[in-house]
Amino acid sequence: MGEQVGLLKVTVVQGKKLVIRDFKSSDPYVVVKLGNQTLKTKVINSCLNPVWNEELSFTLTEPVGALSLEVFDKDRFKADDKMGHAQLNLQPIVSAARLKQILQVCSGETILRKAVPDSDNCLARESSISCINGEVVQSVWLRLCAVESGEIELKIKLIDRPVASSR
Repeated sequence: MGEQVGLLKVTVVQGKKLVIRDFKSSDPYVVVKLGNQTLKTKVINSCLNPVWNEELSFTLTEPVGALSLEVFDKDRFKADDKMGHAQLNLQPIVSAARLKQILQVCSGETILRKAVPDSDNCLARESSISCINGEVVQSVWLRLCAVESGEIELKIKLIDRPVASSR
């Protein structure tokens, strides 16, 4: 376990155009993983455009990995069906947090960097990493992989670890 970078708060906001895994709908939930930490949202019954608005908290440590998520359809009598997965590289938000400290940004709203969709990420559209009143935040739409359709919206907030005195 490396040095602690801070606390990562991930709000699983909503899903859009998720795939049908039951007769006419699905009962989706999201499993979010960071390193060896795994958390999941509640199940939203019979919905292809679910709204969770659920905040999950992770300890972020060096080396910074990727946040991964998998969407499942809850089934009562058999194994839950996969509804796609996605990853988000956390290095850009960590770099933006370091930039915030160097620039000593602490009030108002400042865009620190942009993340654009490419073949190396699951971004569905461009995303800004901003410092809003001292907090580093990013709102992203991730395209689900290994599935016909579906996107998940996340709001990510990186809370710096308290700076220890050097004595």
